Amino acid sequence: MRLRAIISYDGSQFSGYQVQPGKRTVQLELERVLQTIHKGELVKVVASGRTDAGVHATGQVIHFDSHFNLPMDRWRTALNVQLPKDIRIHSVEEVAADFHARYHAEGKTYRYKWTLNEIQSPFERNYTVHVDRYKPNVNLMKEASVHLLGTHDFSSFCASKTSIKDFVRTVRSIDFEWKEDSNQLHMVISGNGFLYNMVRIIAGTLWEVAIGKKNVDELPGILQSCDRKNAGKTAPAHGLYLEKVEYS
Repeated sequence: MRLRAIISYDGSQFSGYQVQPGKRTVQLELERVLQTIHKGELVKVVASGRTDAGVHATGQVIHFDSHFNLPMDRWRTALNVQLPKDIRIHSVEEVAADFHARYHAEGKTYRYKWTLNEIQSPFERNYTVHVDRYKPNVNLMKEASVHLLGTHDFSSFCASKTSIKDFVRTVRSIDFEWKEDSNQLHMVISGNGFLYNMVRIIAGTLWEVAIGKKNVDELPGILQSCDRKNAGKTAPAHGLYLEKVEYS
């Protein structure tokens, strides 16, 4: 049977999601536990997409196949008991045999977090990007973000090291949330899919608009140029969270 799970993880101690030789990754930990449950048999885990080192997830989706005779309501407990504390399984359900966590995903939502406190809490240092020297103009960020909505070639917002050939994606929404209690600014972005580092480059570019390093009216030209050098810096990984994956 094929199982789908919604998981979260603290990315600060991982070298990303995908298995890499000699490095600790989310996929490696998941497959290690599943191999134990299946008495030494390797069980491949497929995710909706990989995340980089330091990036977090609150709503990542995975699938795997199992012939293990375990009641469905016990899968979550069986996995959480053996997984490290920086990975949690929130739900497990049986799905169609042809379900694919990556290829069947119809949309994703990411959240990016900045903190503007004068002194960053040591408990936030791995989870928000500290920008106390600046007073961002959020209205300018909102104006600039409108130019990124819709379907475009996002070559300018993709890391240069990629094998992807199709750079066209659709951004459905970009919203900004001010958290007064924690003095944080969040960007929430949703789309049908994102290129390598696309969300972090968008975050970095809009941040440069917010602090006056770029102008709002530069955004259309940056998009049309299809040149990564024209967009802003890639925002740090530890401010990024994969929040939700959508399926029909």
